[in-house]
Amino acid sequence: MIVEDAESSGQLWIVHEQPIALHHEEVFGCFTTAGGLCRWLAVDAQVEARAGGLIVLAWDRGWKSTTTIAILEIDPGGRVTWDWQAASSDRHAPLYWEVEPSVEQGCVVRLRQGPFPAADAEALRLMAEEAQYWTWHLCNLRGVLEAKHDMRAVRPL
Repeated sequence: MIVEDAESSGQLWIVHEQPIALHHEEVFGCFTTAGGLCRWLAVDAQVEARAGGLIVLAWDRGWKSTTTIAILEIDPGGRVTWDWQAASSDRHAPLYWEVEPSVEQGCVVRLRQGPFPAADAEALRLMAEEAQYWTWHLCNLRGVLEAKHDMRAVRPL
């Protein structure tokens, strides 16, 4: 879902919410630990889980293709912010992750990414790519955690 920020007109955000039938601490580990990130996102990872720390994601076993992300903020209670570089551009669009306990569902993962300027056609294209990318990966996260089915086996990185 794409929403406009009421406080700063002309700014758009990607907002996504995914219920996952698993304890919130285990799900939060999927955003803050190397083993957790490898379950659903990257092939391998290194994580320095602290504000100012780095996450290095490896997209192949030989570590030839990597992405380095700075952790801007982290709250062990279930929030972490990544300094994400949108698509293949130099535009930074931070990812605000929140994993909240839910009595009925186990937990709810919330993603906010942005802001993207609404008047910038290139930013809107990047936002559409990012929305598609994160929708797929969050569905994979849910599939891995709930059904032990990793869609990366069907659509490899």
